[in-house]
Amino acid sequence: MSELDTLCINTLRFLSVDAVERAKSGHPGLPLGAAPMAYVLWSEFLRHNPVDPTWANRDRFLLSAGHGSALLYSLLYMTGYDLSLEDLQRFRQVGSRTPGHPEYGHTPGVEATTGPLGQGFAMGVGMAIAERRLATQFNQEGFPVVDHHTYGIVSDGDLMEGIASEAASLAGRLRLGKLIYLYDDNHVSLEGGTQLSFTENVIERFRAYGWSTRLVSDGNDTGAIAEAIARARSEGSGPTLIAIRTHIGYGSPRQDTKDAHGEPLGVEGTRLTKQKLGWPVESSFLVPEPALKHMREARERGANLQKEWNDLLEAYRSAHPDLASEFDRVLQGRRPPRWSDALPRFPVDSPPLATREASEKVLNALAPVLPELMGGSADLAPSTKTLIRDAGSFLETEPVGRNLHFGVRENAMAAAVNGMALHGGTLPYGATFLVFSDYARPSLRLAALMQAHSLFIFTHDSIWVGEDGPTHQPIEHLSSLRAMPGMTVIRPADANEVAAAWRVAIDRSGPVSFILTRQKLPVLKEVDERAGEGLARGAYVVSEAEGTSLQLVLIATGSELGLALEAKRTLGTQGKGVRVVSMPSWELFEEQDASYRTAVLPPNVPRVSVEAGATFGWSRYVGTSGVSIGIDRFGLSGPGADVAKSVGLTLERLVDSIRSLLPAP
Repeated sequence: MSELDTLCINTLRFLSVDAVERAKSGHPGLPLGAAPMAYVLWSEFLRHNPVDPTWANRDRFLLSAGHGSALLYSLLYMTGYDLSLEDLQRFRQVGSRTPGHPEYGHTPGVEATTGPLGQGFAMGVGMAIAERRLATQFNQEGFPVVDHHTYGIVSDGDLMEGIASEAASLAGRLRLGKLIYLYDDNHVSLEGGTQLSFTENVIERFRAYGWSTRLVSDGNDTGAIAEAIARARSEGSGPTLIAIRTHIGYGSPRQDTKDAHGEPLGVEGTRLTKQKLGWPVESSFLVPEPALKHMREARERGANLQKEWNDLLEAYRSAHPDLASEFDRVLQGRRPPRWSDALPRFPVDSPPLATREASEKVLNALAPVLPELMGGSADLAPSTKTLIRDAGSFLETEPVGRNLHFGVRENAMAAAVNGMALHGGTLPYGATFLVFSDYARPSLRLAALMQAHSLFIFTHDSIWVGEDGPTHQPIEHLSSLRAMPGMTVIRPADANEVAAAWRVAIDRSGPVSFILTRQKLPVLKEVDERAGEGLARGAYVVSEAEGTSLQLVLIATGSELGLALEAKRTLGTQGKGVRVVSMPSWELFEEQDASYRTAVLPPNVPRVSVEAGATFGWSRYVGTSGVSIGIDRFGLSGPGADVAKSVGLTLERLVDSIRSLLPAP
C-alpha cells in the first residue's frame, strides 16, 4: 500500500469518525474497518461519473450495511459528487443531505435506501437481473451498450437476515456473474462476537448457493483486495462473495468489540484512534489536498467513461436505430404512444371472472406493447395468474425471458423487484397471496419509502379462500398496507376496474399493490363505462339513490361491491334512498380535491362501509356514527360462502345495519 493510498483510506476513516462524533450519534466501527475495501473498489474498479450520478451504464454500488453510512458519504464527497464538507458536518441532523442511513433520492450517488439489514443485498440481486435482461435485449455485436456490474459491501448482520439467504439462493440459481459483494467479515455484531449466534461456514454456504468465493485474510491488504475483485470481474460465471477479514473499529480503543459498532468513540477515544493511525489528533474533518486531488480524479475518469459510452451509443443509433429508440424509451421510463389502447374492455354479459383472472388477461394484453413489463411470483404463478404467455422464463440459459421464478421467497422477491425498478429500464412486478404479504412487508415498506415503481400483485384476498382456513385468509392485511405512507393500494371490484387499476399503476411513479380475488365475480353493469375515470379517482358513485332523497351512502371495495348493490336493490323496494360508492383505493381518493370528495361522500349523510377485511381505519370515512361491516376476527376452514356466513359477511347483516341508520318509516 502506498503512502497516498494510506492517506486516502485514513481520510475516509476520519471524515466518518468526525461526522459521527459531531452528531454524537452513528456507527464508527464499520468505516474504520471497511475503509480499505471501499477505497480499492471506488478508486480502481467502480465505473461511475460523480458529475452525472444517473449515467445509465454506471456500476451500481450498495452499502447494504447501511449503518455505515458515514463511510458512503465520505466516499461521495471525496470522489466529487454534489455533497459538501458541510453536508458531512451535518450528519444525522434534521433536513441534512446525510441522514443516519442512506436514502435513495435524497443524497446524490445513493442507489438505494439501506439500513434494514439484508435489503441492500437483495436489491442488488434485482439490479443485476435488470442489467442482464437489458443487455440481452439491446446489446448487439460490437455494441455492449448495457455492460456494468453491481457491487455491495455486506456485513455479518446482512448475512444473518433471512432475506439475504433467499436472495443469495436466487442469485446463485440465475448465475448473475456481474454481482460482486465484499463481505466485511469482522466477527462482531451488536450483542458481541459472532460466535454467540453466527458460526456457520459462510464461504461454504455461499458455494452451496452457487456463488464463487474469495478470501482476503487482511482487510488492510489493498493489493489482495484488488486482486480478488479483479478475479471476480474476469471470471464472471456466477455471483461472487469476497470475504475480507477486517477489524471493527480498527485502530480505536474499542477495536474488535461490540462497543465499536453503534456509538461515537468520544473525545478521548477519537484522539487515541487518530494517534494510533498517525492522524493529526487535534484535527476535525481534515481533508489533505493530495488525498482529495487523487480521489477527485474520479470526476475526469468518470467523464471519460461516460463520453466513451455516449460515443458508442451514437454509433449504435446509426447501426440499429429502432433498437436505440426503444432503448432510450425504456431507460427514460416513457411508455409507447397509445399503449393504453391495449387494455381490454370486459362486456357486462361476460361470464363471472375472478379479478386475478381479469388481471392475467390485462397483463397479457399489455405485455406485447410494454416489453419492459416483466416479473413473477413466489412459486405461485398458476394461482396468482401472473405468467406472461409465450415470453419464456428468465434463466441463465434464457436471459431474454420475462417470467421470473422467485421461488418461495416473498421478501427477497419484493426487494429484487425494488432493485429492478431502481435500476431502470424495466417495469417489474412480484406476486403472492395477500396473506403472505407479511413475509414481504420490510421490502414493501422500502418500496414506499423510496417511491420505487414496483408493482405487487396480491391475490386470494379474503375469507373467500375458504377451505384453506384462517392461515390463508387475510384479515388485517388491507389495513396494514393502507397504513404504509406512499403505498397505493387498489382493490378492484370487477374486471373493468382491474383494467383501470393496471392503467393507474403503470402511469404512477411509486409502488402499487393490487388486491385481487380468487373467487369469480360478475362484470358489473353499474361499473362498466365508469371504471376508467372512477377508479383513477379512488372512489366514485356507481349507483345513485332513486326515487327519493339521499338517505345513506354505502361504500364498498372489491368483491363486496356486488353485495352492496344487492343491499341497495333490497332497500330500494322499500323506498330507501341509498347511494352506492365503489372505493377501490383510499390513497387515490385522498389525492382528489375536497369538492370531489364531498360530492362522492356528502357530509351529514349516514354512511356504511362493507369490506371482507378488518374494519380498522374505516372510521375516517363512515365517522363515529356510521357502521363498518367487516371481519375483526380470524376466519375458519370451510367453503367460502359458509365461512362468509359464519363471520357475518351477509346481505341480511348489511341490510339490517343500513336500516339501523335510516329513519323509521
